[in-house]
Amino acid sequence: MECVIYRSDGSARTREEVEGSEEALKRLRDAPEGTFLWIRLTDPSAPEVEALAGELGLHPLAVEDAVQAHQRPKRERYGDVLSVALRTLSYVDETSQIESGEAMVFLGPDFALTVCHGRVDPALEAARRLDQDPGMPALGPVAVLHALLDATVDTYTAIAEEVRGDLTGLERRVFSSAREDVIEEIYSLKREVLEFRDAVQPLVPVVQDFAGPRSGWPEEALPYFRDVADHVHRTDTEVRSLDELLNSVLDAHLARVGTWQNEDMRTISAWAAIFALPTLIAGLYGMNFAHMPELGWTYGYPLAVAVMVGACTLLHRSFRRNGWL
Repeated sequence: MECVIYRSDGSARTREEVEGSEEALKRLRDAPEGTFLWIRLTDPSAPEVEALAGELGLHPLAVEDAVQAHQRPKRERYGDVLSVALRTLSYVDETSQIESGEAMVFLGPDFALTVCHGRVDPALEAARRLDQDPGMPALGPVAVLHALLDATVDTYTAIAEEVRGDLTGLERRVFSSAREDVIEEIYSLKREVLEFRDAVQPLVPVVQDFAGPRSGWPEEALPYFRDVADHVHRTDTEVRSLDELLNSVLDAHLARVGTWQNEDMRTISAWAAIFALPTLIAGLYGMNFAHMPELGWTYGYPLAVAVMVGACTLLHRSFRRNGWL
């Protein structure tokens, strides 16, 4: 648990790290107007979240969402507390897979509580950005929400570039001259893109609401949320295009597999025709009739063999010229 108090000191904003939530809340109550507290939790236990919920007056349903960590991106309001759920994503280079987690943000009049689960903790990057921009904390707890959204959406953008690179590599392999079956890899990337889409798509209307006048944020905060809304909209468009392109790559690969099968069948049919011709001639002269032409001729056998070889050679050349062999 990390507790940071942001307070006004004349024209400047200062931050103070406090040990323990009880001490932080006590200092918050004695602080001047414009001060707010940010409490950060990473993979907390249920009792830890429930204890904080009692101190901050959070709704039981909001606490349940924070503990279970299986929520779609959404926003809920419980009295004067706003609850926002986000999906955090990380790209694993070794496996080219996307791992997901969750971040919950609770905003009250003078506090912000973030609860993060999973491999990625966007609250760390959000805190760094707040420290780099002294003017942002002047917006109050809403600055925490913006910083967390901004950090999360920037991660989405970076992951979209990685997935685009994986897809480009698959495209090259599908259309290469080598016969390589990549269906399993296409389906694997398809699953990653679907997980990506489940994180981004529901977040679009949430961020758009924050960027509008109905959000209730201070007027000076709206441009920041409009910037985030633009970024998440672009990422959503990119994910949709990746999904559609993956479908096209899959169709192209299946078509190529069908072409390979047709080529194999043509090759088999060509060789079958070549072997069928000498079989026909041998079968004809293998019949046991007493009065067959050339049976008593000295050159009958060499001629039959020569006809077989010549006919097979002509067929082989014809099939090679037509691309069947």
